[in-house]
This record gives sequence, C-alpha cells and structure tokens, in this order.
Amino acid sequence: MDESGVPAAERANNKRIQGHHVRWFAFGMITFLLLGTGYWWEFMRNRISTDNAYVRADSAQLGSRVPGTVLRVFVENDFPVESGQVLLELDPADYKVALEKAQAQLAQDEAEVLGAEVAVAQIDQQTAAQVKAAEAFLQAARDNELEAGHRIDELGNRQVAASADLSLTKKDSERFENLYRQGAAPERQQDQARNAFNKAKAQSGATEAQRAAARAALAAAAESVGRARAQLDAAQSERYKVEIQRYRVAGLKGKRDKSKAELEAAQLNLSYCTITAPIPGVIAQKGIQVGDRIQPGQALMAVVPLQDIYVEANFKETQLTDVRLGQPAKIEADVYPRYAYRGRVIGVRAGTGAAFSLLPAENATGNWIKVVQRIPVKIQFDGPVPPDHPLVVGMSLGVTIDISNKKGGMLMHQSARYP
Repeated sequence: MDESGVPAAERANNKRIQGHHVRWFAFGMITFLLLGTGYWWEFMRNRISTDNAYVRADSAQLGSRVPGTVLRVFVENDFPVESGQVLLELDPADYKVALEKAQAQLAQDEAEVLGAEVAVAQIDQQTAAQVKAAEAFLQAARDNELEAGHRIDELGNRQVAASADLSLTKKDSERFENLYRQGAAPERQQDQARNAFNKAKAQSGATEAQRAAARAALAAAAESVGRARAQLDAAQSERYKVEIQRYRVAGLKGKRDKSKAELEAAQLNLSYCTITAPIPGVIAQKGIQVGDRIQPGQALMAVVPLQDIYVEANFKETQLTDVRLGQPAKIEADVYPRYAYRGRVIGVRAGTGAAFSLLPAENATGNWIKVVQRIPVKIQFDGPVPPDHPLVVGMSLGVTIDISNKKGGMLMHQSARYP
C-alpha cells in the first residue's frame, strides 16, 4: 500500500483503465475528424448555400388604358386564367357614342374630299377650255393684224404705181395741152390725155383712201391682239384656281386622315373597355368590384404565371467566386422540409441589391462601414413544379449550388442565352 492506503495493484489497474479510455477517446476523435473531413471533402467542398432565397415570377400587373366604370368582373383571386381570357369589362356607353361621332365626322370629311375632287376636275376642264379659246382668239387677232399689214404693203405698192401713172398722165396732159394750143395736136388727143390724167388722179386718191382704211384696220387688229392677249392672261390666271383647289383637296384629305385616326382611337378606346389576361397564370391582388370608377394606371389585379416561376437566391459576394451559368442547384422549400427540387443557374444580376434599392448607399460621404453585399442569382427549375408540391411567389427557400464544374461564364453574353 502507499500512503493513501490504495493497494499498488489497484492503482496500476486504474492507470490501465484510464489509458484505455484515453486511447478510445483519441480514436473516436480521430475517426470523427476523418469522417467530418471526408464528408466536407465529398459533399460540402464544392457547394455554396444560402437560405436568403425566394420564389419569384414575372407577374403582369393589370390596369386600364381608359377611365370608366366597372360593369362586369369575371374572376376572383386565385382563379386560373388563360392568355386572352376576359377578366373584366367597363361600361362602353360613352365610348360607343364617341365612336359613332368619329364615324359621322369621317363620313362628312369623305364627302367633302369627293366634292372637292369633282370641283378640281370641273375647274380644270373649264379653265383649260377658256385658255384654249383665248389662245385661238389671240391667234386669229394676230392673223388679222398680219393680213392688215400685208394689205397696207400691197396698197403701198399700188400707191407708188398710181403716183407714177399720175405723174406720167399729168405730163402727157400738159404736153398735149401745149400742143393743142399751138395747133400741133387735135382736140381729141388733148381730151384723151386730160381724161387719162383725171383717171390716174382718181385712182391715186382711191388707193390713198384704201391705205388709210387699211391702216385703220391694222390699228383695230392690233387692238384686238391686245384684247386677246389680255383674255389669254386672264384665262391662264384662272388656271391657278385649279392649283388652289388641289391644295384645298390636300387639306381636306389631311382633315379626313385626322378623322380616320380619331376613329381608330375611338375604336381602340372601345376595345379597351374589355380587359383580358396578357399571359396565362393565376389571379392575385384583385382590388376592384362592379361599380368602381377606375382611372388609367390604377392597379386592378395581377396575373401570376406560376408555370414560369423561378428562384432568386441572394448569395454573398464572397460566395460567387466560382459560380458559373449552367451549374446545378438543389432547392428546398421551408413548406416541404424533406423535399428537394432541382434547378440550374441561368443568370447573375448585374448589380447588388443595395445598388438598385430605393435609397442606395452613399459610401463616398465618409460615414462608411464595409458590409458584405448580396447579389441575386437566378435559378430555373429543371422541370415543371410537381402538382403535389406546388410553390407560390414569395415562399422562402434554401438553395445549394454545386460549383464543382467551373467551366462557362458568370455573366450571360449575346451568343449564349439560357432559356
């Protein structure tokens, strides 16, 4: 025995037992570390996870393009709808009246255009005939003026011949008069010479009178030419009425086109009284009832495409080093604790959540604290969500991405789009 009264054999046995326990404890710890390391190496080394993930869908927020009173509502919240299905109707009475008014205005404008086009043809034909008649009258006046000029020239030649005959017969008359006085010529020759002189004198006077008449006719013809030219100018100026009328037709056509546009707008406004579903989905956020007065831009309801839902997982920026498009993901919903969905990374947001917030951080002000940012990652389900495990927008999820395959890009390019 030792001083404590414990036999040496018992002390040795206790030491052996303690050594045995230590060895088993060390073996257990080493085994646990090896198993933990192996589990991490096999299952956790190439995986990143987050529980900051939610179900998302690109919902269609419905509103009205025109003001009006709700006449009928055909759906309620949670109703499934197809694309093009009528959801509600507005009272169309005011818009039908506006449509009829636009139709009447268009009919009036069409009639005015047709009348103006007929007037263009009539004025064109009438003024063209006036110009043609004025041109013919001017040509006739010019021909008369030319003929009068030729007549004056002809009478001038006759006057020259008559003057020459008068001068000759005068000399003959004077010569025979002297010969008769001298008794060298008979009286009969004197009478013949005097008669020829008087006849030549009369002929010269008649020719002069004719020339005077021809000059008067020429002056009258010249005056007629002036009047004909003035008439032609007036007729040609009337032709401008055709252009004026054509511009009027163009203006009326513009007015008609405006009425057509107003008619189309009235037809569109009437069609806007029927609101249909733009996409298939489920109705949500319905906030209207029959009799409500609504305004353009007012939110009426939403259509949520549950068949096209996706996951938006907000990972820390330090987790995204090896995230690539196309990597597989495991998705777990809080509502189904022991069920896993499968998906694939199809997009990484072009900015952090803080960058697109309503009041982004002003890190340049000086009051700065570094915070690890989160970046949304879009994950698409590999197939349709099973009907026995449905998901709705906003549900909380847990997402784990397998990043072992590091091929591919982190951001989407024009040449590589994922569906």
